[in-house]
Amino acid sequence: MSNFENHPSLVGGHSQYIKGQAESTIGSVTGSQEWTNSGEQDKQAGIDAMKAASANRDPQQSGLGKAEELAGKAVGCEGMENEGAASKKQ
Repeated sequence: MSNFENHPSLVGGHSQYIKGQAESTIGSVTGSQEWTNSGEQDKQAGIDAMKAASANRDPQQSGLGKAEELAGKAVGCEGMENEGAASKKQ
């Protein structure tokens, strides 16, 4: 089982955030306040889920190392980037 499967709330949080980002973009493009509001709520829910998952995670034991660090850089997730750098799997 991969480390991502061991941390479904971390993966779910990232997914929720990405969904919210897409909804916010649609709202901005179409001028729909409902889409924008829904997107902002989903982004915040994703952030909250990622923070909760990270609070219970020891990057030295379950981090994904360089792969996580690079993925964090690619998607602009500072927490993911930092946990990858802190993990022992380089």
